[in-house]
Amino acid sequence: MPKTPPPIKTPPPSIKTPAAPMSVPPPPSSGDASFERRVVKGIAGSPGVAVGTALVIGEMRATYTRRHIHTVEMDRELARVRAGVDGAKKSLREVAARFSNDQAPAILDAYVLMLDDPLLHDRITKKIRIEKKGAEWAVASACEEILRLFTPGKNERDSYISERRHDVEFVCDRLLRALTGESTVVPRLDRPMILIARDLSPADTASMVREPALAFVTEVGTRTSHTSIMARALEIPAVVGVADVLNSVRTGDTIIVDGLRGEITVHPEETDVANANARSARYLAFARGLLEAREEPSITACGSPVTLRANVELPAEAVLALDHGAQGIGLYRTEFLYIDRSTMPTEDEQYEIYRNVVEAVSPHPVTLRTFDIGGDKFASTFQLPEEMNPALGLRAVRLALSQPEVFMTQLRAMVRASAHGDVKIMVPMVASIHELRAVRRLLTRAIEEVRARGLPCASSILLGMMVEVPAAAVMADVFAREADFFSLGTNDLIQYALAIDRGSRTLAPLASPFDPSILRLVQIVARAAASHAIPVSLCGAMASDPLAAALLLGLGVRDLSMEAAAIPEIKAAIRRISIEECTAVADEAIACDSADAVEQLVAKHFATRFYDLLAGSVDEA
Repeated sequence: MPKTPPPIKTPPPSIKTPAAPMSVPPPPSSGDASFERRVVKGIAGSPGVAVGTALVIGEMRATYTRRHIHTVEMDRELARVRAGVDGAKKSLREVAARFSNDQAPAILDAYVLMLDDPLLHDRITKKIRIEKKGAEWAVASACEEILRLFTPGKNERDSYISERRHDVEFVCDRLLRALTGESTVVPRLDRPMILIARDLSPADTASMVREPALAFVTEVGTRTSHTSIMARALEIPAVVGVADVLNSVRTGDTIIVDGLRGEITVHPEETDVANANARSARYLAFARGLLEAREEPSITACGSPVTLRANVELPAEAVLALDHGAQGIGLYRTEFLYIDRSTMPTEDEQYEIYRNVVEAVSPHPVTLRTFDIGGDKFASTFQLPEEMNPALGLRAVRLALSQPEVFMTQLRAMVRASAHGDVKIMVPMVASIHELRAVRRLLTRAIEEVRARGLPCASSILLGMMVEVPAAAVMADVFAREADFFSLGTNDLIQYALAIDRGSRTLAPLASPFDPSILRLVQIVARAAASHAIPVSLCGAMASDPLAAALLLGLGVRDLSMEAAAIPEIKAAIRRISIEECTAVADEAIACDSADAVEQLVAKHFATRFYDLLAGSVDEA
């Protein structure tokens, strides 16, 4: 449950043991213009509202000495690296042990695995044995080389790639700190406060689980960044992506962090503080009510069942999904298996991960998506060609079919996991019937090979496809003859249908799921699936918006998959509406001429009933 914030006080915080020297500016004078109230916009990372005193943490990375070593010192330096890895892993496990749920360990477990990555260790060894660099310098240099593999000039705008770059930076920083003996960036606190930083690693954020942190604010990040995920795990507000926040806020300033609206108020007035405290209390009551109702059936007001599943990326997130009321995993991303490593994941390695997820969710189904690498998702294990537009190049199913042995390894692992529960296999970015048929042939071969080795697997495994290319949506009636199920990937479908780069900040407002063209494509796919009696689900961000969910029901979709945290509120939304009214609104929306017109139409019909869900609180005027 969300934590009830302690009474608000505004004196500057006292710090027990700073991680590094911090400059605390004196309180501004009453005539200082910077003391005036101002509101700064960001991205809502974790819901809730907090009022408190700011502690600004500057950009602090581990410091080290660049020194060359003699040949006789090489083995000793390599041993120091191994000891540092053990120390870093131990500290991460200690942080993970502080949590009572499974979301934080899921991210931290990934860090532990990255510390053993052969790609990292091969490069460190080369730096020590060939370039004769000391352990600390070798680690830092190896990290810089790995970061260059992510081609930041082309991909840094994408949040997925940005997060993977941050992961490498955080892991290397953790290892450097273990080698140098430096403590972590985040200080210990003896009073409630709000942390302000350029960025926070999952480990640093998780270390605050027993600290009186009221909220987090960072300059970088998105709603799906690790800072946001960890803040939601800690159940405290967070606003991320706040430009220039380190220069906008000083240690000792009183601020309001509004994780519902995605904004912070610096030097708030008394009325601002009173309103914020009231909004915080309303949100806490609202959040408790949603969680308490998570076991209620997922049905509309007219009694029609709607299946709500979760999108997950890491194994331990599956348990968290069930805790939020998920009826299975509608999208299990497998890309993380191929990220930040020099060798391909083995069949046994993949099988163990898939099996753990399937067993954790059983008897609910798990839809395993084959790797969606390429485009905006970079993996060092694949040698991808330079392309003018990677989103339209060798990616996803195209890449898989170009490397059939790599693909077969994954398919065999998925087939073996089917022996432990209800497994479906889904292929991303299918654009032609030939691709689907080729995957079907490989899957049949994978099943035969698994059985030939005497290993168990399900008697039949459903093979479905993501509909995220406009061509696939238009030809849905053809694909429905051969696919076992459809899953609409609206994030990419919007990008390709509207010709808007999903990573473009300038054009982002135009990439609306409410655009009539997108609604028409969804309807085409839903009708094709219904006419051929195959299931259709939707696993894009559109599913986690209450207003969009109402439209989707009206368009014929009855299976939605989303971020686990969104499931309780979407369940609450669908329990308030009927299929008949959703269908009527969807029919009107299809005839609209713009996204704005659709949004106004949907808001007119449902916003009043969804007000608490949209505002994130109850009884708000």
